[in-house]
Amino acid sequence: MPGFDRSTAADQRFSVNLSMLFTELPLLERPAAAARAGFTAVEMWWPWTGTPTPERSELDALRTAIEDAGVRLTGLNFYAGRLPGPDRGALSVPGEESERFRANVDVAAGFAGSLGCTALNALYGNRADGVDPAGQDAVALDNLALAARAADRIGAVLLIEALNAPESPRYPLVSAPAAVEVVEKVNAATGLDNARFLMDLYHLAMNGEDLPAVIDRYTALTGHVQIADSPGRGAPGTGSLPLADLLGRLTRAGYTGLVGLEYKPGGPTSDRSFDWLPPEARVAR
Repeated sequence: MPGFDRSTAADQRFSVNLSMLFTELPLLERPAAAARAGFTAVEMWWPWTGTPTPERSELDALRTAIEDAGVRLTGLNFYAGRLPGPDRGALSVPGEESERFRANVDVAAGFAGSLGCTALNALYGNRADGVDPAGQDAVALDNLALAARAADRIGAVLLIEALNAPESPRYPLVSAPAAVEVVEKVNAATGLDNARFLMDLYHLAMNGEDLPAVIDRYTALTGHVQIADSPGRGAPGTGSLPLADLLGRLTRAGYTGLVGLEYKPGGPTSDRSFDWLPPEARVAR
């Protein structure tokens, strides 16, 4: 891709999000496609958007597809309602949605743990009509504590993500400080210290944040990084974000984790969207 320094990418290691890339293929074919493209680590949103508790046969089929492909599942979202779209989440919505999230916690953690997954992402959830925001926040904290304890049982971190206001206007965590505040509340509530910030540079850029300042201030609390260029949410080099510089800054700030590719491929097949990425960077440490 024009406009991206491949040498900087070679210093990082990347995972590929199978809910954004390789979506031209059925779910069970995506892990093998990622492996053919040279990736050894994959992540995904909760694949069964209609249910928090899919049949065991569906869980087993996806587990087998991941294992047979020889890739490692490194990140998984808890159930968050129907994605993509204006991310609404479930955990802070009182009533049925909250109960669906709670029913999903052990299912998601059990599935992730069986594959050695080390990060579980919990989308906070949109503000609901007619519900006191403080009440939603109380429900959210209870559910995030439940999720953090489940993540701890499998040796994983719980990720809290800031989204962006233009695309998710009812989502309350639309800045790095807002997400980090929730991270700190969850850690205080559980005493486990396994909640971490998910630093998605695309969402933060869409919010107009000072990305170098975010990196300098919050890298120590960051459990995972995701990228897409902006505008457009395409591959690096398709927009105007200085992603090579930002990734270099992350390295200098001490970030050693994976960088998740969570962008739109911009073509009929996803494998053509990785020209910017050196083959050695697709192999997770």
